[in-house]
Amino acid sequence: MWGGRFAEGPSAIMREINASIPFDKALWRQDIAASKAHVAMLGQQGIVSAADAQTISEGLDRVAAEYEANGVPEDWDLEDIHMTTESRLAELIGPVAGRLHTARSRNDQVATDFRLWVRDAIDQTDAGLAQLQRALVDRAGEHAGSIMPGFTHLQTAQPVTLGHHLMAYYEMIRRDRSRFRDARARLNESPLGSAALAGTGFPIDRDQTARALEFDRPTANSLDAVSDRDFALDYLQAAAQCSLHLSRLAEEFVIWASQPFGFVRLPDALSTGSSIMPQKKNPDAAELVRGHSGRIVGAAVSLMVTMKGLPLAYSKDMQDDKPPVFEAAGLLGLSIAAMTGMVADAAFRTDRMRAAAELGYATATDLADWLVRQADIPFREAHHITGAAVRLAESKGVALDALSPEELQNIDSRIDERVYTALSVEASVAARSSHGGTAPDQVRQRVAEANKALGA
Repeated sequence: MWGGRFAEGPSAIMREINASIPFDKALWRQDIAASKAHVAMLGQQGIVSAADAQTISEGLDRVAAEYEANGVPEDWDLEDIHMTTESRLAELIGPVAGRLHTARSRNDQVATDFRLWVRDAIDQTDAGLAQLQRALVDRAGEHAGSIMPGFTHLQTAQPVTLGHHLMAYYEMIRRDRSRFRDARARLNESPLGSAALAGTGFPIDRDQTARALEFDRPTANSLDAVSDRDFALDYLQAAAQCSLHLSRLAEEFVIWASQPFGFVRLPDALSTGSSIMPQKKNPDAAELVRGHSGRIVGAAVSLMVTMKGLPLAYSKDMQDDKPPVFEAAGLLGLSIAAMTGMVADAAFRTDRMRAAAELGYATATDLADWLVRQADIPFREAHHITGAAVRLAESKGVALDALSPEELQNIDSRIDERVYTALSVEASVAARSSHGGTAPDQVRQRVAEANKALGA
């Protein structure tokens, strides 16, 4: 490739460090598509003859069929997917293949291919997240009235419904999808035609190639088009945030599946056993999702550090842009699929959840709220009275609603028997009927809205 400039070939070390074909072969579909769009434009503009353009396009189809059937060969002397494809094209159709590279550079070629790949990855991610949302909404509707303890600091706080808990993750994933959509909208400009860095003197039609590849428009600056990878960073940052949400959901299942909680039975298909302890059923899929989040965050940091000090335009450092993106996309896809299966197929033990909600004085806030509403007591005073009631119940080893009316009135004479209507876990969740609250009716309303948004 460099024969006109260099008297000697690269050393073995240079050959190995310079070759990207082991990983950028993943771009072959995008490379073929971009090359076909480019040569069609060259033919339309009369830059190459119509006959040569057709020959090249048909040859690219033959190369694509070979890659589809047999995979992409790895010849490190050809360096990357672009030269690998062009070399095979020349073997198939002869010297006319050399006309394909007219009015383009590997710089705009890889920038275009990589944008196309990231765009495809975003679309696949969005489809997977929609399936996860569907699983969350279905189970939330099933458990709109199933009571469980709500936690702060992993301490029992107030009763909530399982449906409300699951819908919290629906909302997180909804925002994740919006971040990916934003990233897709920003990246959807075509670098093709920017050439090495300064554009080209050939009379190309960049609008034509942009339309052919379903970009919104061509990029406006050739230096920027070939030298920035913010579109990949947008994807990685959205992926990192999404992985954090998946990791939190995975952690819930790890905790809930432990024997002290016993809130859920995990699907056998997403669990493993122990090599020595036959009783074990380990939440390995959830733990791996939790672990994958660290690697995805690391991928984002890796590319940020790679790009942080590069002057315009292209530098060879940017060859290392693809491995972290490819790794993150693979890990994220697995994580989404694992958590979708976990949510859809887990058996929730609502009896254990409800029993746990009755422990830890989860309705203490309801007692304080009752004192505010029914006895017109300032909340801070009601908080103090309730604390005394919790201390008494704790000393007796009973729930708040097990205290007698006399015992409660000894704490404060303004408490009467009406208070018991507020101290059950059912009354507690039903009372939280503000918009977005945990009351079953509110959960069902949010589920209905989510079903509409998901097209159900």
